[in-house]
Amino acid sequence: EPPTWAPVPAQAAALLEEAADMLVLHRDFAAAVERCEAGCDSLGPGPGPGPDRCLFLISFAEVKCSLCVVGIQALAEMNRWREVLSWVLQYYHVPEHLPPKVLELCILLYSKVREPQVMLEAGSSWLRDDSNQSLPEYRSLLELYLLHVLLPLGRFEGAEELVRGCDVFDSEQQLAFLGTICESRCQWAQQEETRSAAEEQQDPATETVLGALSQKLLTMLTLLRRALRSMSNHFYLLPYKKMLLATFLLYLVVVRLDPASPTSLPFIYKLVQLFRQAWATVLSPIHRPPIR
Repeated sequence: EPPTWAPVPAQAAALLEEAADMLVLHRDFAAAVERCEAGCDSLGPGPGPGPDRCLFLISFAEVKCSLCVVGIQALAEMNRWREVLSWVLQYYHVPEHLPPKVLELCILLYSKVREPQVMLEAGSSWLRDDSNQSLPEYRSLLELYLLHVLLPLGRFEGAEELVRGCDVFDSEQQLAFLGTICESRCQWAQQEETRSAAEEQQDPATETVLGALSQKLLTMLTLLRRALRSMSNHFYLLPYKKMLLATFLLYLVVVRLDPASPTSLPFIYKLVQLFRQAWATVLSPIHRPPIR
């Protein structure tokens, strides 16, 4: 008879199926992540000792890996890719325990969003682990780590050391990878030279623009200073006391007094005299002494 799953893996498998439906059919990514988290939590630490422990371990590992794969895809669809590595590590705790499929998906995801440095330490820890080096996926993951993490970050020395110290490559494959690393190094150097040349060309242009703007600003400030000085000299010559007195009398005539009343005539006459004196003082080229 075919072996049956334990109740916990069966529950996790059901949640996995629901999560896949939410991801593919309903496009409800948040619900898919919730199903994946519930499925991983239902797995617990794993099965206890028993005659079918190996079978249960395989089912646990496969279901847990599949739940994480669906969860990674759902997080990426919601543009929450920054949470992917930490979300996965809360179920596997250390990078060395990540399944090859999960590690591959993480490397490709962070390479696509141009953040390969996120997988630099995690990938290195996974590749250095002795138990992972015996896996059949080790070689493909090593190539993926070299091409999508180390070379885009310019870690050429680390890539060369990893290729030379790895036993999964023969001499021809090592030479091929070393040639690829050399080409990437040359391209990186050319890009740096192009970038530095562009910056050098941009600096004189920026200085020229800033110099022209500074000259225009200085000219405007000079004209403004002259205008303010002229206005200040002009206003300095105005008879302030007489103008204030005339304004006060005008206020009394218009607001407080009745212009039609005979008692207002002396105030109006005095106001007219003050305005005439102020006008003659402002417009005459030679200021005359005030008339008493």
